[in-house]
Amino acid sequence: MRAITPTSAEFHLLLALVQGPRHGYGLMQDVEQLSAGQLQLGPGTLYTAIKRLRTSGLISECDADADRRRCYRLTRKGRNAVREEAQRLSDLVSVARKQGLLPSAT
Repeated sequence: MRAITPTSAEFHLLLALVQGPRHGYGLMQDVEQLSAGQLQLGPGTLYTAIKRLRTSGLISECDADADRRRCYRLTRKGRNAVREEAQRLSDLVSVARKQGLLPSAT
């Protein structure tokens, strides 16, 4: 059974969590960096996405850090979902290259 297809914001959050647990503000910074500044999550978008990812079992809350900020980590299901989405996107890029929309990877 395939996991939910994450939105762009959710996919970026999952990617940020691959490196380990993070708190909300750290996730906002990581997403901005991962997207080269093209995706900047506000608190509303961030916490709506976190709620959806938690509800679907892709992330879980972990112990608060020293500053008592909520911390999140990938679950096994989340790691599988981010891997599947990365592969789906890679496959689409391959199709775009074959159709001449992008330069070849060589």
